[in-house]
Amino acid sequence: MSEHESNPSSVSRSDDMRWVVDTVGSAAMLVDAHGLILHANPSSHALAARLRPGAGPEFLLGLVSQDEWAEARATGRWTGELDVQGTTLGVRLYTGKQGEATRSLLTIGEVGAAGSADAHATDAPHDRFAHTFRRLGGSHEQLLQSEKMASIGQLAAGVAHEINNPIGYVHSNLGTLQEYVGALFALVECYDSVLQSDDPVARRHEVQARRDRLDIDFIAGDLPKLLEESREGIERVTKIVQDLKDFSRSSSEPMRPADLHKGLESTINIVWNELKYKVHLEKHYGEMPLVECHASEINQVLMTLLINAGQAIEKRGSIVIATGAENGEAWISIADTGCGIAPEALPRIFEPFFTTKPIGRGTGLGLAVAYNIVAKHHGRIEVSSARGSGSVFRLVLPVVQPEGG
Repeated sequence: MSEHESNPSSVSRSDDMRWVVDTVGSAAMLVDAHGLILHANPSSHALAARLRPGAGPEFLLGLVSQDEWAEARATGRWTGELDVQGTTLGVRLYTGKQGEATRSLLTIGEVGAAGSADAHATDAPHDRFAHTFRRLGGSHEQLLQSEKMASIGQLAAGVAHEINNPIGYVHSNLGTLQEYVGALFALVECYDSVLQSDDPVARRHEVQARRDRLDIDFIAGDLPKLLEESREGIERVTKIVQDLKDFSRSSSEPMRPADLHKGLESTINIVWNELKYKVHLEKHYGEMPLVECHASEINQVLMTLLINAGQAIEKRGSIVIATGAENGEAWISIADTGCGIAPEALPRIFEPFFTTKPIGRGTGLGLAVAYNIVAKHHGRIEVSSARGSGSVFRLVLPVVQPEGG
């Protein structure tokens, strides 16, 4: 086990938890679900070096047995004492959830004459840690929802246009259908008049003349088309509304296997008005199993990548979407022929509020939130770009989430 730095987006989210670790008087460290140290305070380095010269915080982490970790995961806390080279250590281990991520706080202090009092005192940082988890978990969910709503707001005019188009021709078709129904009723009245006369055969020509005047043959051919167009229009609106509902849904439920191809199509449906006037869209879908994830969150990532790709294209260009799976991972690649990203900006694109777009175009949070979502899913976003040559964003996710992640 070794200490490592977490990714840039998680650093910004975990500053408060690191502050808790740094304010603990004894040795303390923040640990992820895989037993990797995310942050260790100076006291943990000092204690480890004193107990074993040259050792680091990972030495202290190794003192806690797997059974003790299991108890902490099951109950949220484990406390006990360990004897290391004649030194008695009081150990407290707290485990909690932040969204889907499991984090643990490990504190270790030497037990002296007032050992019980020291042990009791260490409850305070544990309580602060638990409170921080709850607060940051709620803030993270609010940030996700806010960015979703901002994205929908950004697309509102386009979505309204996509809804207005089918509604417009359904409305027009209903007007035409009203005329056709009037013509058919007029023909029925003519039939009734002729059939109720003394000599229907002699008046048969009146029926034919009325049929010709009302152009019944044309109506008979056009009526099914109008009904089919209207049905398709209503289905189009229903699909857009359902896609918006799926997109805006909160991700409080557990991760479930999802069809990412279906999510792609749903997301394209929402953003299509942003793309269709200047983008030639190509799709190269490969074989892909169901992927364990929060589908609405992954759709949010895809929406961000598609909108950014479209906005990078000034006049006319192409977006190529490719998918596939290999080595237990599923991937989605979105390549555009847009303006590309300057080398000096590329390392910062996932920073919150960093944007290269003009004021009023985007929140500066889209890629930061996307990075956070993907990190929570134990995935990654790979980027390659050159100024003037377009960009390629590659989303990679594990097909099955690791246990305890």
